[in-house]
Amino acid sequence: MRRAKITIIGAGNVGATAAHWVASKDLGDVVLVDVVQGVPQGKCLDLTETAPLEDIDVTLVGTNDYAETANSDVIIVTAGLARKPGMSRDDLLLRNAEVVSEVVRSSTQHSPDAFVIVVTNPLDAMCHVALKASGFPSHRVVGMAGLLDSSRFRAFIGMELKVSVEDIVAFVMGGHGDQMVPLPRLSSVGGIPLTTLLAPERIEALVQRTRMAGGEIVALLKTGSAYYSPSASAVRMAAAYINDRRRVIPCSALLSGQYGIDGLYIGVPILLGGKGVEQIFEIELNQDELAAMQRSADAVGELVEVLNKHGY
Repeated sequence: MRRAKITIIGAGNVGATAAHWVASKDLGDVVLVDVVQGVPQGKCLDLTETAPLEDIDVTLVGTNDYAETANSDVIIVTAGLARKPGMSRDDLLLRNAEVVSEVVRSSTQHSPDAFVIVVTNPLDAMCHVALKASGFPSHRVVGMAGLLDSSRFRAFIGMELKVSVEDIVAFVMGGHGDQMVPLPRLSSVGGIPLTTLLAPERIEALVQRTRMAGGEIVALLKTGSAYYSPSASAVRMAAAYINDRRRVIPCSALLSGQYGIDGLYIGVPILLGGKGVEQIFEIELNQDELAAMQRSADAVGELVEVLNKHGY
């Protein structure tokens, strides 16, 4: 049986770490692409030399040539500028739109049947760029959003309650930014509703920390942004597609009327399997949650309007 082939575009911290996750999970062969000569080659060589120590049996190729990505099953897009202290996701918009448009067009022409996972920020807006640049149907272009945000929410709940994160279910919807929508009402620990375990003010503190989680890491690092958790989230999504796991996970998907939102990529629970986005679940939200979803969608819509004006 042919091994899966996974192209990762961008050999920075997120891309290189994604290559490491793929190799360590024996998910498939890796092609790591970057515009900088020597960087993807060096990082893949380093990982290849690790293979005998970790019983890794995958092929890792670093390249500056998109021809080597041909016939990829999955394309993970991490290329673009990283956030710096004081920089909002909106500041990244046009610069990263240019990058994402170019790399998606260059890669998808060699892999017309691939599944595209967008990681570059601002995430939801970049999904629109990738969709247009690829010409793919929307079920084969998704964004790594809610899975990461939900993981962060789970981590913070575990830290607060001092319990295993394995027992925590936490859901975050909406855009991947400050207007995201954590849902405490639908979150639980070992089946126990979160709202019965923590006081409202503590839950609100965790919600706010989740919304600002990326910025918290940027402020601590000072010269970069998060890369372990975003790359792990993207690889988890790739695994669901490659292995047809039919996972129900929150991702940024193109909505067509769900939650009253049409024509925008927004983080929602989806069924992710071998056909890509196989179903978008429309769960019942209360009035406040729906209003929060609409505010989040409005924030994404403003970015998309800017993109449209500049031809993206």
